[in-house]
Amino acid sequence: MELPVVAGVDGSEGSLHAVDWAAAEAERSGRRLRLVHASLWEHYEGNPPRLSAGRPSEQVFAEDLVAASEERVHRQAPDVKVSTDVRPEDPVTALLEEGTEAALVVLGPRGHGPIAGMLLGSVSLAVAARASCPVVVARGAEPNRTSAYGRGVLGVGETAGSTTVARFALQQARERGCELTAVRAWRSSSYENMPYPLPDGEQRRAYRQQADEYLDHVMSVTARDVPEVTVRRKLLQGAAHQALVEESASADLLVVGAQRRRGAVGLQLGRVDHALLHHAACPVAVVPVVPEGH
Repeated sequence: MELPVVAGVDGSEGSLHAVDWAAAEAERSGRRLRLVHASLWEHYEGNPPRLSAGRPSEQVFAEDLVAASEERVHRQAPDVKVSTDVRPEDPVTALLEEGTEAALVVLGPRGHGPIAGMLLGSVSLAVAARASCPVVVARGAEPNRTSAYGRGVLGVGETAGSTTVARFALQQARERGCELTAVRAWRSSSYENMPYPLPDGEQRRAYRQQADEYLDHVMSVTARDVPEVTVRRKLLQGAAHQALVEESASADLLVVGAQRRRGAVGLQLGRVDHALLHHAACPVAVVPVVPEGH
């Protein structure tokens, strides 16, 4: 059975953006949509207030919440098949479990409560940093979230699994019928492995050529799999996160990779991923990559 798109629902404005983005994604891809709300209402201390049928009021609220989200999807994408679930457990744990059987998980950038004022909510950050499937954080203004620009951006990092990330970006571009800009940022100060010293001007040219050859390799390998997409290659000198934040201003989706190491604990996000999840101007897709041997 084809894996569904999963959207985390908590009733916040960001959650509604995630539901809308996920509905559009399910409609484009022909996948099912699964709406999930998770909270620890069943584990609160004491006796929570109860309504009809002996159900806690928190459970009734959660069920109403996912029902309203389902109605929202039906209005936006009536042909999408929708299922819902209310899980009385920690949201991060629940969404990570959902991700093991999902094509991707979609979350809002912020949630309710004391984390609402943060640039990125703790649940979204934790899931993006640990999930086994791609995670999309539906951030940015409405034009970016609703694919108004007809343009995707791929951040090409020099890590194992870059072709996996590029393939995901190309597939997204194909489904959207848009072009893809593959961005490789380079800085001479970040390289210390040149086999011999070069004059300053020659050194910059050598670093740029190195970045150009790597970008060409990644895209030539993956473009054969998805030949329908127009790919524009862009080399930018400077910090990768700054270059990608600027590119995100006129993009519908920014795709980056995140290394995963089997058995590792804690958040597994690089500095660039972390910065983009907090500051990008469009939805960000984090694609997990597990290097061989890990």
